[in-house]
Amino acid sequence: MAMGNQHPSVSRLQEIQKEVKGIEQQVIGFSGLSDDKNYKKLERILTKQLFEIDSVDTEGKGDIQQARKRAAQDTERLLKELEQNANHPHRIEIQNIYKEAQALVKDKIVPFYSGGNCVTDEFEEGIQDIILRLTHVKTGGKISLRKARYHTLTKICAVQEIIEDCMKKQPSLPLSEDTHPSVAKINAVMCEVNKARGTLIALLMGVDSTETCRHLSCVLSGLIADLDALDVCGHTEIRNYRREVVEDINKLLKYLDLEEEANTTYAFDLGQNHSILKIEKVLKRMREIKNELLQAQSPPELYLSSKTELQGLIGQLDEVSLEKNPCIREARRRAVIEVQTLITYLDLKEALEKRKLLPCEEHPPHKVVWDVLGNLSEIQEEVLSFDGNRTDKNYIRLEELLTKQLLALDAVDPQGEEKCKAARKQAVKLAQNILSYLDMKSDEWEY
Repeated sequence: MAMGNQHPSVSRLQEIQKEVKGIEQQVIGFSGLSDDKNYKKLERILTKQLFEIDSVDTEGKGDIQQARKRAAQDTERLLKELEQNANHPHRIEIQNIYKEAQALVKDKIVPFYSGGNCVTDEFEEGIQDIILRLTHVKTGGKISLRKARYHTLTKICAVQEIIEDCMKKQPSLPLSEDTHPSVAKINAVMCEVNKARGTLIALLMGVDSTETCRHLSCVLSGLIADLDALDVCGHTEIRNYRREVVEDINKLLKYLDLEEEANTTYAFDLGQNHSILKIEKVLKRMREIKNELLQAQSPPELYLSSKTELQGLIGQLDEVSLEKNPCIREARRRAVIEVQTLITYLDLKEALEKRKLLPCEEHPPHKVVWDVLGNLSEIQEEVLSFDGNRTDKNYIRLEELLTKQLLALDAVDPQGEEKCKAARKQAVKLAQNILSYLDMKSDEWEY
């Protein structure tokens, strides 16, 4: 059928499909919950399109019926994806963790900015635990989950940063109001800034429904305008005081852009992040070194050069920019552990080789410790090669072997010999570190 003579029903179906296609990326990337305004808007649009499709008259023609069926299937698929995004178990997990953060802020921080006591260690520990748990929420590469996790982390980390900045740095204030007439105005503005800081935290965490980002932005911009209007010429100390307060206001203003920034792909898709790519490059080289060592016919010849290069990789990881992103911080931490574990493996291998070359009389308990270290070296080699999860039989076997070595060390009686005590302590620490490393390798963490 020529385009000019296309049946009106087919043309209408194509128009509807084009409209549905236009919101497909919004649906795929939807990171909210089913009670969000945007969810209801997308659901309403797609439902309306289904009614539109259903109302198209096929006139009993097979080709039009097939076209209508395809259009309906595409729209239903998006409706289903929208629902799955909003109700995904890991999305609910993110929301539950966020609610914990909200409760913590409401209980510990909002009262602080209303004249309460100082921020407690309990809050700092609680917020750190929440951030860590969020970085461990699995997304499976799903865009909506990555966005939700990043968006939530961004807000919580912003709150943490605002509080830390406030606690460790206060402007050189307050100056005596007798110094200059402008000082009284700056002091008054500074009090408003402290109130705004509390309002911003409540706003970011969704515990204040009476304020909006737009209104707070206008308030803060107005305070800057008030400060700019002050005449402080010839008074360096007062000018510096005003500058510090203006800098504080500008810091608060930048947090109001979080909503927009958190929706950009570069922000939540860490697979494209420069720091993550740098970490991955280090890990790739570390794995190559590990494979060379584990497959070498004469590994001792590689120990020195391998350790030197591995130390260099640690240096590269130290230079990675964290970008105030806890996911990048966690990725770097894990990479450092990976490299450090391989260095520890080489150190133990070297120590065992030297012991073979220099046989000497040993206290029996000390010999037992060395025997355990030999066993740990063999187990560590297996752990380095392990690539599975905690349900694997091999994981359970390795865990049991390490536990047996810990029990063997626990049974060692140093008989008062300090050297043996120190050796046993180091061996226990090594066994625990290998066990922790095994757990880390098998927890299926992702960016």
